[in-house]
Order: sequence, then structure tokens, then C-alpha cells
Amino acid sequence: MIKFPVIERQVLDLSRPRVMGILNVTPDSFYDGGKYLSETKVIERIRQIVEEGADIIDVGACSTRPGAAGVDEKEEMARLEPTVELIRKYYPNMLVSIDTYRAKIAEEINTCLGPVIVNDISGGTMDSRMFETVARMKVPYILMHIQGIPRTMQRNPVYGNVVEEVKLFFKERITRLNELGFDNLILDPGFGFGKTAEHNFQLMEALDTFQELGYPVLSGISRKGMIWKTLDITPVEALNGTTVLNTVSLMKGAQLLRVHDVKEAVEAVKLFNCIHQFARF
Repeated sequence: MIKFPVIERQVLDLSRPRVMGILNVTPDSFYDGGKYLSETKVIERIRQIVEEGADIIDVGACSTRPGAAGVDEKEEMARLEPTVELIRKYYPNMLVSIDTYRAKIAEEINTCLGPVIVNDISGGTMDSRMFETVARMKVPYILMHIQGIPRTMQRNPVYGNVVEEVKLFFKERITRLNELGFDNLILDPGFGFGKTAEHNFQLMEALDTFQELGYPVLSGISRKGMIWKTLDITPVEALNGTTVLNTVSLMKGAQLLRVHDVKEAVEAVKLFNCIHQFARF
């Protein structure tokens, strides 16, 4: 049974796939770092994401690209808070997600600016207070798998069986959260986070099997190295590859696509839905 994340009176109905638009207010994200550092540029990007049809805006204020050194808590908050405020000001009904692994950041944003989804790239491994915090606040939580930390995760990722190990990670983390009385979850296998290209494609091939865990699945492959390195191109040239793998993700049961290019993802979802309505059950 799919459990739909709820924020106050808003319901994210994942009975059909949804699109999460990325807004990175960082100088060093791998694809769009430095593009949205002024208030004017941030507002333009917010408007673009909304007008192109996203269901959620995911705000990142601390780069987690491979090799990223990160920023301190004060700097992350200084970037994140005014961005969420702008979304609330211009699009008060828009669902917002914050891309943070820090429990204090998650709590302060939710307390001061209203409920947001917490998108934690570490799955609670980089801040021991995160699980207790989201369970207490009862806000939706995206539980992502990572091996290592962003600074070192791509140096030599090793698995015996990447699919089974990611599933075991999820099962252990889900159990801990359930013991706290919390199950408002979305699962993200963490493409590119401590994985080689081969690991990423193995996860993509088995993406539908994560449905067995009973929670919605997010696919975040937008312009990542598994695309542009495989095709020997650059992230700027990786839109077509992204759309291909977004479509594969939808066919494999992903209920949420996290993307830089909202328009193209929304179109992929629309076409997928047109086919899916004729699915034989």
C-alpha cells in the first residue's frame, strides 16, 4: 500500500507520478551552481519551475556533488531561509522540499516557515538527530541511500550486490523510523552517491523491486555522471539522456522524478500516463 505524504491540509497524491524541480542556491553544484545567487534570479527560477508544471520545488543550499566540501550550518541557513520565504511569498500553495542532512536546519525551517518535506541525502547517517526530529515534526521525509560522504563517496565505492545492500539499508532505516511511530516516507536509492556507473545502472534496472518495501520511490538522475560520462558528453548536453532515464524510471514504477528540466520531465510523465491508462492488470 502506497502511503501518501501529507503536509497539513496538502496531500501529495502519488497515485500518478509527480515532478520535483531543483532550485540550487549554491555556488558549486555540479550542473547549475552559481546560476541562482541573486534574489532576482531565484524568483525567476521559482516562476519557471512552477509555470513548467512541477509539483514540488526542492531547494538545495549545500552542494552534495562528488568531492563537495560542504558549508557550515550558518551559511546553509543563510541561503535556504530567504529562498523558502520567496516561494511562500509568491506561491504559498506550492509544496516545498529542503535538501538538507542537518536536523537543526530541518527543524528551524519547518518551525519558522511552515511544513516542508525534508530531503536527506544521508538517510539519517550524517546527523543522529534527524530521525527523531522528523518523527516529532511529522513532516514528509525522503530517505536516500549514500555510501560515504559527498567529499569522498566516489573515490572507490564497493558493493557485493548494490541492489540488495541498498534494500538492506532501507529496511534497517525504515525499522528505526517505524519504531519512532513514523512512516511518512519516500525512498531514494541515491544514484551517483557512492556508486559507480555500473552500480547506478544496476539500481535502475531493479528500480521496480524497491516498491516491495511499501513506500513511494524517487528517481534522481537528472544530468548526472551515469548519463554524461557514459555518453562521453557534458552535463550541459545531458538533457536527452536524462529524459530517456526518467522515462525508464517511470516504467520501473518511480512515483517522483527530481529534475533540473521540469518541462521535459512533465512531458515525459504526461506521455507515460497516456500509455499507462491502457495497462492490463
